[in-house]
Amino acid sequence: MADVIRALRNLGRLWRILRVLARHDAASALPGAALPADLRIVYRLAGFPRRRGAAGLRPGQRLAGALDALGPVFVKLGQALSVRSDLMGEEAAADLALLQDRLAPFPAAEARAEIARELGQPVDAAFAAFEDRPVAAASIAQVHRAVTAEGAAVAVKVLRPGIEAAFARDLELLRWLAGILDRALPAGRRLKPAEVVETFAEAAAVEMDLRLEAAAAQELGGNFAGADDFAVPEVDWRRTGRRVLTTSWIDGVPIADRARLEAAGHDPARIVAAMASVFFLQVFRDGFFHADLHPGNLLVDERGRVCAVDFGIMGRLDRPTRRYLAGMLHAFVLRDYRRVAEIHFAAGYVPADQSVEGFAQAARSIAEPILGLPLERISIARLLGQLFRVTERFRMEVQPQLLLLQKTMVVAEGVGRDLHPDANMWDLARPLIEDWMAARLGPDARMREAAQTIAGSLARLPELLAALERAAGAPVAGQVRLAPETVAALGAGMARRRRPGVALAALAAAALAAAALLA
Repeated sequence: MADVIRALRNLGRLWRILRVLARHDAASALPGAALPADLRIVYRLAGFPRRRGAAGLRPGQRLAGALDALGPVFVKLGQALSVRSDLMGEEAAADLALLQDRLAPFPAAEARAEIARELGQPVDAAFAAFEDRPVAAASIAQVHRAVTAEGAAVAVKVLRPGIEAAFARDLELLRWLAGILDRALPAGRRLKPAEVVETFAEAAAVEMDLRLEAAAAQELGGNFAGADDFAVPEVDWRRTGRRVLTTSWIDGVPIADRARLEAAGHDPARIVAAMASVFFLQVFRDGFFHADLHPGNLLVDERGRVCAVDFGIMGRLDRPTRRYLAGMLHAFVLRDYRRVAEIHFAAGYVPADQSVEGFAQAARSIAEPILGLPLERISIARLLGQLFRVTERFRMEVQPQLLLLQKTMVVAEGVGRDLHPDANMWDLARPLIEDWMAARLGPDARMREAAQTIAGSLARLPELLAALERAAGAPVAGQVRLAPETVAALGAGMARRRRPGVALAALAAAALAAAALLA
């Protein structure tokens, strides 16, 4: 009975969603998901009367409009889909990336009530002054300006009332729909609907716990402590909880307002160079980057520093992925397409049974039209996006963290071009990338890495010997006991191997490890 009630509830909500999608004629933005003939009839009936002006829009624009009309959960879903240019296509993904949160703010009385519940005290006790009119209202939260009892200006971010329940309800529906789509529309399976929904659910869970956003802001700020060209607001942990985040207020000029920046005496070329350097350091040095760098989240303060806000969407890259990315981009810049292919195979991203030469040819076909453009028009983000789409032919599993990085690059490049059209932020960052590669991928770096591996193995040797002794002792439930003759044989084998050459090699390895650790 519960399943019947759930199905009926989801069907009712599905009809409303279908009606909104049909009125915007948004289904055409979903590649590979052509509707069956009988469903097309329902779709046309649901879409009557058609929304005025929809016919003149691109499919991605129509889908963005429909998701915006469906509310905050679907706005966030559209933003998640904007990362998947490999699934949606470059044009539709770009249209979804421009999806703006145009939701009306919720009443100040509700914001005050949420803050009081979260902080355990009235707003007037937590803050000396609190502006009821929000300075920004998004799909999940809105931001108010306030002043603490200590006289510090702060930004107070408050989650929308009931947003968690709304997300839970719509996630149930999206999971249900993903299962239906997977079974009923085989052509749409390459969209990986269940995977898209779960990725969206994970991202939304992070964004709806503002303590996690506070931690991300503090980590990013710590990575750039004392920097002259980048700043992050400080977190006020005393006035921060799961549903409320308080940070220092940043006075600055929006990075997209070139006229105001120049009037304030800032040089757009220097700002773009700072952006390039900061983004490079986030990605390659730290492996932790701001993944929502749209113009609304970037300000330039009076000192000329680029200041980032809103840390709900962050990306991480582990060291092997950073090495892969740096080597691959460097090989592309040198137009060494064989090396591009070898890096993909060495990283394990492409199965070994695929053709290295074929992959190199595909890489050339992607890169040459892009790298042949004038410097200021070369887009590394576009290159990566096309690479991720073509690699499906080689059964390469696209890495989610690289898709997020590629989406962030698209936005960062757009901000840089709007600010200073003659500059290319990746050319500005190229010397930094080459120095980073020389320091971490050169012969000395490989020797240090090998020495650290040896040192780690030596450090584990006492533990291994202790385990061997325990195994030779009294048996313990669930463990294997070594017979005395087995232990004797192992000892004899060790003795035979204790030749001078082996001892010297072990000593040299230990010395090398120590030197590397002290360097």
